[in-house]
Order: sequence, then C-alpha cells, then structure tokens
Amino acid sequence: MNSIDVASIVRNSRAEPLRYPPANHGQCEHVVEMALLGQTQLAADYLLIALEGRNLAKTVGNILRRLNLEFISGRPQSEEEVEKQTEKVLIRQRAYEVLMEMAINLCGMESRRAGFPEKESIQAFDYIIHALNQWESLEKQEAAQTTIAQAVVDRFLLEMGKVMRGEGMVAKIAQEIKGGLVESSFASSFVMAAKKAIQSNVYYQMTAKGMCKFGNDYALGLRWLRHLGFVQVSTNPVLAAAAYNDCPELWDEFRKVAVEHHEWFNDPERYGDEIAMQATMLALWPNLEVFRPIALLSDFHDGMVSYQLNPNVAASLAGSIEDALKIYASADKFLKIRDAYLTWGLPAVAQVGRPNLVFKVAAGYPAAVAITAALTSMGIGTNNTVTYTVAQETELIIAAMKGMAEALKRGIRPTQVYETNMGGRLESHLREVEAEKHLLEALSTVENKEELLVKLAERLGAAAELEKQSSWEGKVKALSSYRYLKKLTHPAFVEAVASGKKRETVVSFLTRLEDDIGLAGTIVAHRVYWLFFSPENRLRWLTYLRKEFGLSRAQAEEVMDMIDVLPASKRKPADTLLTLAEKNMTNTEFPNHQWAVVQASRQPGFNLNDYSNAIAREPDTEVLQRLLELDDFRKAYELTPELAKFIKGVGIKGDFGTGGLRTEDWPHFGPVVKTMNEFGNAYETFKRTAIDVVKKASGVKQS
Repeated sequence: MNSIDVASIVRNSRAEPLRYPPANHGQCEHVVEMALLGQTQLAADYLLIALEGRNLAKTVGNILRRLNLEFISGRPQSEEEVEKQTEKVLIRQRAYEVLMEMAINLCGMESRRAGFPEKESIQAFDYIIHALNQWESLEKQEAAQTTIAQAVVDRFLLEMGKVMRGEGMVAKIAQEIKGGLVESSFASSFVMAAKKAIQSNVYYQMTAKGMCKFGNDYALGLRWLRHLGFVQVSTNPVLAAAAYNDCPELWDEFRKVAVEHHEWFNDPERYGDEIAMQATMLALWPNLEVFRPIALLSDFHDGMVSYQLNPNVAASLAGSIEDALKIYASADKFLKIRDAYLTWGLPAVAQVGRPNLVFKVAAGYPAAVAITAALTSMGIGTNNTVTYTVAQETELIIAAMKGMAEALKRGIRPTQVYETNMGGRLESHLREVEAEKHLLEALSTVENKEELLVKLAERLGAAAELEKQSSWEGKVKALSSYRYLKKLTHPAFVEAVASGKKRETVVSFLTRLEDDIGLAGTIVAHRVYWLFFSPENRLRWLTYLRKEFGLSRAQAEEVMDMIDVLPASKRKPADTLLTLAEKNMTNTEFPNHQWAVVQASRQPGFNLNDYSNAIAREPDTEVLQRLLELDDFRKAYELTPELAKFIKGVGIKGDFGTGGLRTEDWPHFGPVVKTMNEFGNAYETFKRTAIDVVKKASGVKQS
C-alpha cells in the first residue's frame, strides 16, 4: 500500500453511524458488523454484556474466523484505484482495533466484572495474540512501509497522550507501553505491554483487592481507567472546557450540532445557556458510552457519569429540575440506539435506555437539599458537590435517603448517589486563612511592609499579582492564595513570617500546622463515613429507614448500598490512601493526582495492605484538638444543634458538637464562595466560547 498514506488514513478515520434497528443475525456476525462500521469499542463491549461468562473462547474464535476472512479479502492489489485501497486499509484497521479492544478488556477489570472464567479469558486472549501476529506478518510480506498495525498502535498512543496534555496517569501509561513495543509485532506487543501496565498499576490492584472504588475528574482517557477498575467520572464547566482544550476537534463536532439549531443563529446570546448545555453534553456522550457496560452489569450501582448542573440556577429548585430533566431526556435518546446494539439478542433488559447519569447538585445553596430529594425520588442519581462540612454532607445524605425511599415505594429502582467531600479545597481554604493571619501579624512587626511583600511575591512567582492589589489586605490575600502558596513551609513564607522571631521555632510551628491542615479533609470524610457506614451505625440507619418510610429490610439495604462518600479535590497521595474503604466509598481523582499515587506506590517500603479500610482509623486526638481551634474547621467538623438532635434520635451515640455550618450559612462559607465563583466564572467563559463558535458557524452558513 505504498501509493497511499496509511498512517493518515488510520489517524483520521471515523466510525460510521449505527443503523437502527440492528440486523437480526448471530452474535459473532453482530460483533463483526459493528467492528466493520468502525464501532470497535462497542463491538468489544458487547461481549461483556452478552456472554455472561459463557463460551467466551469459542465465541472469540468464531469472531476471529469471520474477521480473518475480511482481513485476507482486504489484501491490496496494486492496480486498484486509491479509493479501493483506502477501503481495505479501513477494514484492516477496524479488524486490528476490535481485537485489541477485546484483548485489553480481557486483561482489564472488565473481565472480572463480566464473570469470565480465568481459563476462558486466557484462552481467548491467546487466540487474539496469535491472530494479531499472523495479520502483521501478512502485512510485512506485502512489503508495506508503514503497517496498518503500527498506525493503529500510534493512534491508540496519541489518544492516551492527550490526557492533561501528557501529565495525566493515562498519558504516562502510554509512555510505558511505548517502551515495550516490538517493531516486528506492533499490535501484539502493544497489547502485552498494555496488560503489564494495567495489572501492575496500583489502582488495578486496589480494585482487584476490593479496597475501594475510584472515579475520574476528567473527560478523557476514561476507557483506560475503566480497565484499571474506575467506575465513575465527574464533569463540571472547568472539566468541559479542559476536554475541548485537549481535543479541539470536539469543536468541529459541536459545529455540526449548531447547524441543526437554526434558532441559535438569529440570536445566539438569547440561547447562551442552551448552547452551553449542548456543548457540555457533546463532551459527555463518550463518557456515557465508556461506562455503559459497567452500569448495566452492576444494575446502575456503578458506571456513573456526574453532570454539573448550570451553576446560575443552583439556588433554584424549579430551574435545576428543569435543566436536569432536559439533559436526562437527551441522554435517554442518545443511549437508545447504542443500547439496542449493546444488548442485542439478550432477554429484555428492564433498564435499557435508563441513563447512567447522575447530576452534580451544588450545595452552595440550601435549595440543594430539596433538589437532591426531588431527583432521587424520580430514580435519578445525584452527586452533591461544593460540600466541605459534616453538617452539609449529613443533611444531604438524609435528603437522598428520603428521595430513594420514596422512589422504592413507587416501584422505582434508585440510581447510585454520591456525597462529595471536597477535602483538598477545604484544606486549601484553611491554609489560606492561616497564611493571611500569620502574614498580617508579621507585617505589624516590621517598618518596611512593602519590601517584605515584594520580596515574598518575587519568590512565590506572584509579582504581577501583587501589583494588581491596592490595599494591604488585598496584597496579603493574594500572596496567601493556594495558587501561589501550596505549603505554609515554603522557605519564602517562613522567612517572611519569621521576622523578629527565632526561625527554628517558626519552622516547627508552621510544619505542625501544615501537617495538621493536610489531614483536615480526611478527618471530615472519616466522620461522615463513620456516622453513616460504620458497622454499628449502618444498622441504626437500616432501622430508621424501615421505621420512617415503611421499607422492607431488602429495600433499606438497597438505599444504604446506593450511597457513596466521594473524596475529591486531592492534593497529595495520602488523600487517597487514607480514605480507602471497601464499601460506600468512591475516591475521585484528577489525572495528575492518579500519577502521584502510582509514583508513591513505587517507593521503597510501600505496602498497599497498610491502607486496607484506612477510613475506619480514628484521627489523632491531638491533631483533632489543634484543628478544632481553627474556626472554619470547627464549622466543617461539628454538627448543628438540629442535626445533632436528629442523629441522636436515630440512635447514634457521641459528642458531635453544635458549631457546625448551618444550612442558611452554606452560601457564605469561605470555600463555598471560592468554588461557586470559580464554577460560575468557568461556566460563563465556556458559554462565551460556545456562543462565539455558533456566531462563526452562522456566518459560514449564511455566506
């Protein structure tokens, strides 16, 4: 195929649309049809749903027989026109891709989830490796300068490398896989290197041991994370924008959507929120596809995609529900065709068409309680976010319980719900408050305040930011922000606050304070988890659910099983390792944080078993007492008087304090204000970009 650019054809190829309804034929023909349409991931995932552990090796062998015929019949003839040669490249590309996707599913956690017997998985995997080697050998006999196998592998690696622009764990895995490639057998060596990278990864090992579940705070690289055992992905305006930045071709897809909405072209500003919603959903659809098999296999216990509702309507019950139902209906419509292929030939699946979608409800406003109860009562899952305090999370978990109980009483199966614990953001806020306090104290003891701040700003890389501020308070706040000051022990900060004091004493004090604050988020997560999911308290909630809502024991168990604490916004590996739990816990991670955890697991002396069920460990009493001296930590850790009374009424014993953040004060809590401002600004920026794309598309259409 020297007369055509194989690498370019493979790199730029796109899947053909699915035909509805699917043709009525056998399982193997169904897989081959999807594969040759370029729907190779869907074809590979079909086996996870369809076989249920039966006849895996035999089925894979039959698929290989059919694909082999397609591959050989696609043998190029030099006299044929370029169009025919291109078609044959695509056939071979799709044959390679579907086998590689099937093989990686077999060595990933999906194989366990599908219940494939180990012997069957090994046999099927070996069949695939043998076929890949045969095909690549055939290509080399044809004297191809660039084999299709090589081009397909390059495409896999290119997509992996996009995650956080090379800084995410999946991108790092791509580098490791690349180092294991063998030139004489690109396809099979890629699969073997992928198997090694997956099964040696600490996340795969934690999942295989049942130590915890994991989610991803990013829209790319999800299929590889699924292989490692990840079962959830979170999205918000910041992450939607990141997806478009990392994959600019998404804007090309969005332009196609825009052309279908003629009303946008006349007045894009009027439809700004709708435009932003459609742009976000476009980035969301691939996430639903990736985790769809996990959702179906787990009966909607896992495989969830969290969608951030419009932050501009977060304070409105009616506005949030209206937005949620629009998105839910669109997801239902989108999944209908894919589900028809994914579950083809199976007995009726009751949940087909039900979106594996949960809505992120921002607890920056008291309305979050009613929104959570309303959505869960419809069988729609929620993910409460902008949550930093035990009081917030307790009130919202109770609201989710109420909603799910109402759903069950109407015969509606609940969907998984999450209670995010934004521990890292809480810690950043506490650090900023303390940094401001100690820096202002230092300024009060020196004559040349400006000199001290300028020197600190230069060393923190914040000189430009300092110049923007006019007041002393503004300057101190800017230099104390997490953006510039990641740790209180930064040498420049130590020097600034040590003016007139013994440096060793200051270093010792700030080190202890930094270490204490670094545990604040984990300690909050521990208390929430203990309140609801410790063995002794879980029984009390089961009794409460049965008595309060008239549920059966099985229904009460289902409600409890469908609630996970979701530690988020991590800053260091310990934030993950110290919040592991076998049940009711999903740790969600940014891609660069995932890589930090992997690197920590590779350090000498690391023993994964040391972190088994780490969330159950009691916090150090001295650390806790010191933290409780910080006003905002006390608000984060204690309950309100009303909640403390309610919890004791459930039968849970303990001293929970009464200084917790009250519901009416949620919008004014420091980290809430910062996060809602960030989400709001990110949403407006993303909306503005999407509107500008529509305006340009309108001009092109009119011309």
